[in-house]
Amino acid sequence: MNPKTNFSGNFYGGKGENGYKININVKRKLKQVLGGDGEKRFRGENGQGQRNRNTTAGPTLEEQRQSLPLFPVRQKIIQQIRENDTLIFLGETGSGKTTQIPQYVHECGLTRNGVVAVTQPRRIAAISVAQRVAQEKSCQVGDLVGYTVRFEDCTSDATRIRYMTDGTLLREAIRDRLLLVYSMIILDEAHERTVNTDVLFGIVKEAQKLRREGRKPPLKIIIMSATMDVDHFSAYFNNCKIIYLEGRTFPVKIRHVKRNEHDYVQTCLITLFDIHRNAPLDHDILIFLTGQEEIDALTEQAKSIAKSAEFHDAPMKVLPLYSQLPQHKQMEVFKPAPQGVRKWNKIRHRQWGVKQKVYNTVTGMETLKVVKISQAQAWQRTGRAGRESEGFCYRAYTVSEFEKMSIMTTPRYFDRISAQRIMTTPEILRSNLSTTVLQLLALGIDCMNFDFMDKPSRESLNSAIKLLYELKAIASIERPTLTEAGRKMSQFPLDPRFSKILLEAPNFGCLSEMIMIIAVLSGENIFHSSTEKRDQILVAHSKFVSKFGDHLTILNAFREFLNAENPKAWCFKHFLNYRNLMYANEVRKQLMEICKRCNLNESSCGNDFDQVRRCLLVGLFGNIGELQKDQMYLTLTGRQKAKLHPSSALCHKPLADYVVYTDLVATERAYLKFITIIDSEWLHDLPNASKLRRYSTSNNFSTFHLHVHGGLFMR
Repeated sequence: MNPKTNFSGNFYGGKGENGYKININVKRKLKQVLGGDGEKRFRGENGQGQRNRNTTAGPTLEEQRQSLPLFPVRQKIIQQIRENDTLIFLGETGSGKTTQIPQYVHECGLTRNGVVAVTQPRRIAAISVAQRVAQEKSCQVGDLVGYTVRFEDCTSDATRIRYMTDGTLLREAIRDRLLLVYSMIILDEAHERTVNTDVLFGIVKEAQKLRREGRKPPLKIIIMSATMDVDHFSAYFNNCKIIYLEGRTFPVKIRHVKRNEHDYVQTCLITLFDIHRNAPLDHDILIFLTGQEEIDALTEQAKSIAKSAEFHDAPMKVLPLYSQLPQHKQMEVFKPAPQGVRKWNKIRHRQWGVKQKVYNTVTGMETLKVVKISQAQAWQRTGRAGRESEGFCYRAYTVSEFEKMSIMTTPRYFDRISAQRIMTTPEILRSNLSTTVLQLLALGIDCMNFDFMDKPSRESLNSAIKLLYELKAIASIERPTLTEAGRKMSQFPLDPRFSKILLEAPNFGCLSEMIMIIAVLSGENIFHSSTEKRDQILVAHSKFVSKFGDHLTILNAFREFLNAENPKAWCFKHFLNYRNLMYANEVRKQLMEICKRCNLNESSCGNDFDQVRRCLLVGLFGNIGELQKDQMYLTLTGRQKAKLHPSSALCHKPLADYVVYTDLVATERAYLKFITIIDSEWLHDLPNASKLRRYSTSNNFSTFHLHVHGGLFMR
């Protein structure tokens, strides 16, 4: 029996105060949809309620490699690589290009004169692919095959195939503009067009040219993707050759809803169990949602329903996947489900939309809003259902919505593989570019004349240059060149504002504390949250809360973690994320090493938290919020009204007159995130004091009165 082809689109619940909650009507409709007699309703094509997995030994890794579509044409691929310095490989989903082409390059001897770098936009992709390729090469990760991501290097002198994030390679270019350690650079998932990827395009293109002109060992460049605007890419890379690779995709039947649903989350939930009732248990399910809130809510609902008597014969393993999860949890999605269990993954992207960041250079605010995916993204997600066998793709939007999906200001089309695909706006055209400009200046590159594939606006570049000037990273706005401080700042894999804070921290005697705070901010949330144990969590977290706000709250938690005799048990007791704290500790160690290279004297202020608060202003002087009569904060540089984020330690407390914040974000409304109370008299010494004074609505800029009481930290 095949899965039903229609969504159960008539039923949907509402969004509750603490997230999406299934209501009684939805439960009743679910029962109707899932009705039947006894265990028959769980039977698939084989009439069995258990997963029909083959328990005999499967093909070996080498046999799996030889079964991939690229294997019969591997010699032709190598021939093209030998004959061309730059190539574009356009390979359908399932072709094996990410794992196999680097191996073919190594096996034919092209790594004798250098390492093959394979860049990925995301950390988890770099790690997981490196692990798979190391397995295929029968070696330990870090030997022949390794990976390098931010704050983690799992390579050695023996490594010839190195998977890495694009940002990591970009930082390597600061130390070696010619990238001489590499004989080949493969830019994978090029269609994603992250800021780092776009900058890398220009860096590797320039490195290839300089090595040729300087009679250095040649650098080969390969650009790979499943779908992208090949003409635009080829033109940018000097009209390089395009090679089309066939994939091993199986047919995927696509189903759309007949009408748009108000609550797509409940539509997905009902469709999930409709499929679970009808499909064989060896059909795993993948759902795309927009973020952690939706994923966590749907996870709790699905687990609750799956535990009911209705499904005792058809167990379901629910696996969320988003960047805030610990790495070992993320890696679980790649493991097969146990015998007789269906695996269901939820990924942080909605079927018809994604959360996209857009930076406003005037307000300094990053707006995080849901936008529709492109047709290219829709087709890529459809392909996920056809990697191993025939599949189904259920789209929570109508056919007409698909046909109207996002068109860029300047549309670019690609119709070679699977009909017309409309591409998304490159991230570099909608992001804060201060880090990018600092990196380019460290390379000795004029950012205004850099060879961008799609050049950012002059306004965006000027805004970044102005910030770097205020941070004293450059000597002049008109002719920006790095100062000594700027060169040191470029060595840190951080936002320039945080790098500046670390450089100045010894002057406040709080370098140790600032390293800890920035290490935690560089990772994911260290505080667990759950609606089931909310009261217990609030009590456990309350011991860390600082009356001054969030930066000192995370400092308190991190300090105690470092002093715990049994850190893992301590984290469990206090509802803290052990993996994220361990990651923060690794970041702390690496930041300490960079500080030593920059000759920064180690120092600690103990519990003199005024020094920490004042030091934050050295880098975040542009992020000052002033309390208004309507109990909203006005950002003094961008003139943006905002509220404290609900996760802040300062929520539900008397509001301070002035705060410094790390982030200004907008979802449904504008919020200040990671906030610390500051004294108004400190503002007079800031580099932008005159501007702050001009925009302030307070009659007395130095007035600051507040009595702060203890409270609970909610996250």
